[in-house]
Amino acid sequence: MSSYLDEILNIGFISRIRRNHGLEHATLHILAKQFPARLLFGQSDPGGFHIIGDVPDEAVQAAAEEGLQRMRNGELNLAVHPNCGTNFVTSGILAGGAAALAMLMSGPRKRDKLEGLSVAVLVATLALILSQPLGLLLQAKLTTSGDPGPLKVDKITSKRRGTLVIHRILTRG
Repeated sequence: MSSYLDEILNIGFISRIRRNHGLEHATLHILAKQFPARLLFGQSDPGGFHIIGDVPDEAVQAAAEEGLQRMRNGELNLAVHPNCGTNFVTSGILAGGAAALAMLMSGPRKRDKLEGLSVAVLVATLALILSQPLGLLLQAKLTTSGDPGPLKVDKITSKRRGTLVIHRILTRG
């Protein structure tokens, strides 16, 4: 099973997304240290990634290049970020599923459902606690790659939409 999963994760466009996603996270880690009060978001695709936030173009360029170099030097952990959507989706699925299951098992009457609500909250909370390390593990194994391989930063552009700045980082390799 593992070799089959490895084959899927190494399909061209999937591998590119995972490597870009890892570089996006590395870039965000570096930018967050330079601009701790700024709200920053990222989104990856096969052609590169976006960094959304009001930071200078030069800082994004430098952070992407530094992140790439540091990952090549073995800092694979830069590819995993605590605020990744993978973590949020994992939390939502586990907590929602646990609460739904608790409510389904609580009984058919409205009174049963009300009495089962405290159990649903408890199991959803436990699921949220368990989802934290699971989300990080899913990132490290599935949705990102800390090994950038031949990835290179090709071009960075930015657009301003009011107070919103969208940086587009194009990669190749």
